[in-house]
Amino acid sequence: MNKISSFIKNNKAISWVLGFQLFRLILLPFMGLMPQDAYYYLYGQNLSLSYFDHPGMIGYILRIFTEIFGQSIFTIKLADFVITSLTILSFYKLASYFLSQQKLQRAFVLLASTIFVSILSFNSTPDVPLLLFWTLSLICLFKAIFEEKKWFWVLGGIAMGLAFNSKYTALLLQIGLIAFLIFSNKYRKLFLSPWLWVSLIISFAVTFPVWYWNYQNEFASFAFQSSERTSSISEFKFSSKYFFGAIGHQMFLLLPVLFLICITFTYKYIKRALLKFKIPQAKTLFLLAFFIPTFVGFFSLTPIYWVKLNWMMPSYITGIILAGMFISKKLLKVQLVFSIVFHVLFSLQILFYFVPIKSDDTWVGWKELAKETEKLQDTYPKTFVFSGDNYKTSACLNFFMNDKVYAQNIIGLPALHFDYLGDNLSTLDNKNGIFIDSDKRFKSDKLKGTHNPLLNKYFDSVTELEPIIIKINNKESRKFWVFYCTNYQSKK
Repeated sequence: MNKISSFIKNNKAISWVLGFQLFRLILLPFMGLMPQDAYYYLYGQNLSLSYFDHPGMIGYILRIFTEIFGQSIFTIKLADFVITSLTILSFYKLASYFLSQQKLQRAFVLLASTIFVSILSFNSTPDVPLLLFWTLSLICLFKAIFEEKKWFWVLGGIAMGLAFNSKYTALLLQIGLIAFLIFSNKYRKLFLSPWLWVSLIISFAVTFPVWYWNYQNEFASFAFQSSERTSSISEFKFSSKYFFGAIGHQMFLLLPVLFLICITFTYKYIKRALLKFKIPQAKTLFLLAFFIPTFVGFFSLTPIYWVKLNWMMPSYITGIILAGMFISKKLLKVQLVFSIVFHVLFSLQILFYFVPIKSDDTWVGWKELAKETEKLQDTYPKTFVFSGDNYKTSACLNFFMNDKVYAQNIIGLPALHFDYLGDNLSTLDNKNGIFIDSDKRFKSDKLKGTHNPLLNKYFDSVTELEPIIIKINNKESRKFWVFYCTNYQSKK
């Protein structure tokens, strides 16, 4: 123990990383349930080969943790924290292949100081396992290519497959690998190696559950992830809001210093390639092959499409290693100042909820809503509960309530994986329902006065009840409209 303590004291980088992780761990018990936590917990409680909007890895992880430690918000957050901590350790191993000790320490601190690592540590999303298996894939591929350890082709294939079973974005791993081999004069010969193709075949074989689920369900997940977005992109409508919104998001996730360094070296390497036809040396090219397609690829869409803030996260793994080659000690200190300020503000918001969030993407109010909804069921016995958003309210209520809560498929609207839970809605025929509808822009405690016309199609009558008002710190912070609906008929 004394040797370990002495090593940590003499290694400032590890001290910084442990400090950030300890800070995150201390905050875990104070974090409330996010809708994403509840939704992917629902995945785990309804095990399947895959799911409608994503593969199931995050659901499987949450199922394992809740089976071991029991169902609680803390258990879910702990799962995210543990997996993200493994990603940080894997990153250190990967970065050590490319950087000197000094630059390695800077890259290590850069990663740990980012906001996106905090988000992954607190919020259950498919990106949590994606980044772990993405990083492990790169470790295996590095050893297979640069150290010529053939069995790492097999391990790399498995890791790439597990990354795809986390999120479809992982397909960019195979794209990055092929791009690297195409542009590398030295390693292009690996296209003739059977080990490369064995790796790619294994990566595809590991993803078989996802493909088979899609085959069984008319490729619903692939269609959902591609058709709508392809349609929006094909309209080619320029929006400055999308572009500057993406810049703001990425600058927040990476913090300004790291973001600007990433922009700078991206411009530098692309300019060299296009104007001087200079290809970087092999190891740098390897890092760029798993950075450029994701980072530049998604950024190129931002003028015409709303790119979500988490889509570029996989590129940060090799991007931060590249940034470690360029960042100075002075700039690293500036990055740390930004990080400390943002994390302090973040912790104050979690602990005291100073700024109300006008959105359902919040960690407050869900447990209180569940209690109030159970009181309504006592007042109106033998009623079922459902909500009208895609998944958020329904998933959160399902987490806290004993009775099953339904989604908007009750009134014929698509409801993501709720449509694939195997519910026989006809068993609800002739029953009365309580419809919960979130007022995201809560401005007053008045009745809504209107309701979704689809309710009239499936129920004989709809009566608005007093809204549920949730108080946080003795302030009215969240509001939910409530409707009592009689005599449900599923086949209308």
